[in-house]
Amino acid sequence: KVKPQLEEKEGKKFDVFTAVEFKTQVVAGTNYFIKVHVGNDEFMHLRVFRSLPHENKPLSLHSYQSSKAKHDELAFF
Repeated sequence: KVKPQLEEKEGKKFDVFTAVEFKTQVVAGTNYFIKVHVGNDEFMHLRVFRSLPHENKPLSLHSYQSSKAKHDELAFF
């Protein structure tokens, strides 16, 4: 659900977009930190926010880090 948001921010399409790892952080909703394989040896780290159920809002791409490698640790940011 956040792939189109990332593609718009980056100004390009990703043929490969596979989550390979994730962590969560409970706040006033949930932050998901997701390592995504975007092709070749390229990875990105995404922070996706899911609001509380009663707010009925869609998932949103809060921020991301590009130029990551498969071995880079997925950390809160």
